[in-house]
Amino acid sequence: MVKNLAKFQRRMRAIPLSVRLEVVRQLEKEADKIVKLMKAFAPKGATRQLVESIGWTWGDAPKGAITVGKVARNEYDRIAITIYAGGGDAFYAKFQEFGTVNMAANPFFFPVWRAE
Repeated sequence: MVKNLAKFQRRMRAIPLSVRLEVVRQLEKEADKIVKLMKAFAPKGATRQLVESIGWTWGDAPKGAITVGKVARNEYDRIAITIYAGGGDAFYAKFQEFGTVNMAANPFFFPVWRAE
């Protein structure tokens, strides 16, 4: 249980819409910046599937994608973006990021996240 949750929620609701919209704009701007850097560091194959799989969303990441984290509920009036890579045809994103028994890691996702 979160202490003083009701008080926190009242304060969050009292924030003017213009401030909330500016927070949203800034989150989108930072997400674009992080995605651009991840794409720059990602291994580039002939199909560029991995690079094209890197993105962000206000919702859920594609199934099988690497994500920084996930907000399961909007329980505390949270505004959150999900940054992801992989999934679908780029299922191998995790292999590139972490390596396999036969392949060295080519990290592109978490190093950028940690740096930003």
